[in-house]
Amino acid sequence: MLTDFLLASLHHLLVLGLVSMLVAESTLLRGTIDPPVVRRLAGLDMGYGLCAMLLIAAGISRIVFGIKGHDFYLHNPWFHAKMGAFVLVGLLSILPTVRFLRWRKALAANPSWLPAPAEVARLRGIVRFELILVAVIFVLAAAMARHGGLSL
Repeated sequence: MLTDFLLASLHHLLVLGLVSMLVAESTLLRGTIDPPVVRRLAGLDMGYGLCAMLLIAAGISRIVFGIKGHDFYLHNPWFHAKMGAFVLVGLLSILPTVRFLRWRKALAANPSWLPAPAEVARLRGIVRFELILVAVIFVLAAAMARHGGLSL
């Protein structure tokens, strides 16, 4: 029981960290993009990626070592929908990650370099869409936890 509690707690804290970093990215992309903001975005995105990887590890650990057992998850359609949404968020996050790394590299080569406003706007839209999908993941998680009371 303690292992399940600790894994669930870690899972929830990592979700909070992931969402916090996405919100911070979205907020920074809304304002003026200057060299310090480019560096912050790259750092936040690195933290976001680390949280996502640890979240996957914690989730797998919950499936393997948690009280509900792997049958609960593997036979739960809401779990599969939740994982599909998570994969979609991960795929969407590739473009901002690549751009933030390119921005940081361009800034290192030319300290007065700034990204084009259209590119910033596009990334802002992607990050906001990721946040919408994370909200969908929360709804799917609630449905998953109540597997017996809901069906697809």
